[in-house]
Amino acid sequence: MRKCKFLCVLNHPLYFYKKKIVQHIFIRNFTIIKLMTMKKMLTFAMLAVCTAFTVQAFAQGSPNDTPEQKLKRASPPAEAKQTTNKGVTITIEYSQPALKGRTIGKDVEPMAGKVWRTGANEATSFEISKDAMIDGKKLAAGKYGLYSISGNEWVIIFNKTWKTWGAFSYKEGDDVLRVKAKEHKSAAFTERFTITIDKDGKVSMMWGNTEVGFKVD
Repeated sequence: MRKCKFLCVLNHPLYFYKKKIVQHIFIRNFTIIKLMTMKKMLTFAMLAVCTAFTVQAFAQGSPNDTPEQKLKRASPPAEAKQTTNKGVTITIEYSQPALKGRTIGKDVEPMAGKVWRTGANEATSFEISKDAMIDGKKLAAGKYGLYSISGNEWVIIFNKTWKTWGAFSYKEGDDVLRVKAKEHKSAAFTERFTITIDKDGKVSMMWGNTEVGFKVD
């Protein structure tokens, strides 16, 4: 008798209706929980990306950094200054990116055929105290942006715009002078991009196993 009542309940239309309602509620709640979990994961991923971007941006610096903040950059500021035997004072202000196992032209600038700021962060500036000859071409006294284009034969560019971030606002029409320079293997590996100036006016730019330069007379 009890078995018969139980079977009758199972076969009753109301039972199946309630069962479907319960299944619907279960599926709906499961879907909601799944969506909430996905939303949380997406939010976490976005926060992680934003945090990484913020950390990278902080490490690279910004145009409004104070002198103290600039020293903490991943590519710190540096200066090469020399008064040559001919009385020309040359001052080059730049930033020093490090290779850190990366490959120049693949993982890090300079990229072949593209204008480079000749360093990192702000564009590199080049200043001479009086009129001089750069590899035999005249350049008036003043301050310039020192840009470059890498390759087997580099192009060294002296541009009117020097107070700027990177080479983003570079305009070829503002070039004052361009000279060509041969690339060759440096005597020693240089981890951080480095610029030196000799008393005879030779300017050398070294990074990794590469060296390129020009002469100031």
